Amino acid sequence: YGTCMIYGSGHYNTFDGKFYDFDGSCEYVATQDFCGDENSGGSFSIITENVPCGTTGVTCSKAIKMFLGVMKTLSNRRATPLPAILEVIPESELTVGLYLVIEASNGVMLIWDKKTTVFIKLSPDYKGKVCGLCGNFDDKSNNDFTTRSGLQVTNPLKFGNSWKQSPMCPDVKEEIKPCDLKPHRKSWAEKECSIIQSEVFKVCHSKVNPHPFYEACVHDACSCDSGGDCECFCSAVAAYAQECIKAEACVFWRTPDIC
Repeated sequence: YGTCMIYGSGHYNTFDGKFYDFDGSCEYVATQDFCGDENSGGSFSIITENVPCGTTGVTCSKAIKMFLGVMKTLSNRRATPLPAILEVIPESELTVGLYLVIEASNGVMLIWDKKTTVFIKLSPDYKGKVCGLCGNFDDKSNNDFTTRSGLQVTNPLKFGNSWKQSPMCPDVKEEIKPCDLKPHRKSWAEKECSIIQSEVFKVCHSKVNPHPFYEACVHDACSCDSGGDCECFCSAVAAYAQECIKAEACVFWRTPDIC
């Protein structure tokens, strides 16, 4: 299976392992198999709805919509059933520990922590056949920034803006740097997030580069200033821990004091 992770305030790790940030507050295509010229024959689409979290302007994924013939909305609010779009693809729903897991019979799986972390898993049948913010799942990360019109770009903002659902939605013009806007939170953020680069995760460092996850953690810890400080920090560390597990480096990092 390929896994795409969307977490915290606009952090994306694509199916092919490209890590980038995109802070847009709209609905965006996370992944779908309606791509290219033959895009009429797709079977699923997953949309992420991003809303501002904190006062610095960063955004978090607050709702996920999954079109599988029948549209399903997962959000911190109530789920709203909507009319069927295509023929129904059977799916099952169960809760595993902290996560809600939805598995469809077409090889699409959605795992959500009911907060701000989403994992989308696709079976290998979809390799090279998907598009959206999660990339194209062709085992090459250098072409993941392919826009809706099929252009390869290097700028995450240009790439991200192309996948917005509504043309009315404003484009993101610049990358937000919450620690510059909230300098008083920076040293706290760096101290808390240093666990990612510490001995605790040592077994994982050679398998998964901790640096982008540390940077993302500091970014989130600076930005979550309207309550939920710990939740933002914990989600950021959990994201790295999850990648470590994928790389077969198990780390027991949660303690009564930490998350």
